[in-house]
Parts: sequence; structure tokens; C-alpha cells
Amino acid sequence: MSSTLPQSTYNTLIQRSIDLLQLYRHAAASCEPGLKMVLAENAQTLDAMIVDLQAQLRASGGKPSHTGTMRGALRRHVAGSLARVSSHHDVAWIRELSNGESSLLHAFESVVAQLPPESALALRRQLPRLNSIHLDMDNLAGTAS
Repeated sequence: MSSTLPQSTYNTLIQRSIDLLQLYRHAAASCEPGLKMVLAENAQTLDAMIVDLQAQLRASGGKPSHTGTMRGALRRHVAGSLARVSSHHDVAWIRELSNGESSLLHAFESVVAQLPPESALALRRQLPRLNSIHLDMDNLAGTAS
């Protein structure tokens, strides 16, 4: 982590990532087996990314977040409720996860764009992971429509 990237910015990205990870796990617990496998793989990718971000922050002397936000918990509850009443349960989850993935990717890209290239290197290394998950969810959302 660069000294030009505040600990709070890193922790915000970590918390948003944890929120999305928990949403993936929540969705995977209630989806059909094929989709559950895809969601579990994406959750593993997010988990690895979170561990990397936490390690980077810890290595620079910061104290990384280990929990998501109340907003994330509320979103998980609302999304679960809406998916349960939806006639297309798995499609509802795919759309919610696709939106969450897009939002997280844009948050990372926004922070990276605001930093000098040398300061953004650690976050830029996470973008391929996020792009991969984002493409998975976009493809699923496209076939689910």
C-alpha cells in the first residue's frame, strides 16, 4: 500500500468486497447446484483478493477491516427476501450479484484512476480478478434474461 492511499480508502474497498463475498455465499446457499458451483468459485476469488488487500494494509502498518458493513447486511437480507418471492429465484440472485460486482469493480477503478500509477499498483493487480468475476456474472445475467 502506498502512503498516498489512506487506510480508510483501503478499508472501504475491503469492506465492500466482504459485503459482496457474503452476498455470494448467501446466494450460493439457496441456488441450484450448477449455479452454486459458479458462485462458490467467484466467492473464493473474492476471498483471495480480500486476504491480499488485508495483507497489504497490514504490511504497511495499517489495521485492515475483517467485517463488512451494516449496509451490506441489509442488502443481503433484502436481496434474499426478494429472491425467495421471485418466480425466477436464481435469476434474481444473478442480477443482484451482477449489480454488486459491477459496483465493486467501478469503485476499484475509480480509486485506481485517482492515484498516481505507482500508488495504484497494488489495487491494479486486483482488477483482473474483479474483471473475471464481472464477466462471469455478466454472462450469467445475459443468459438468464
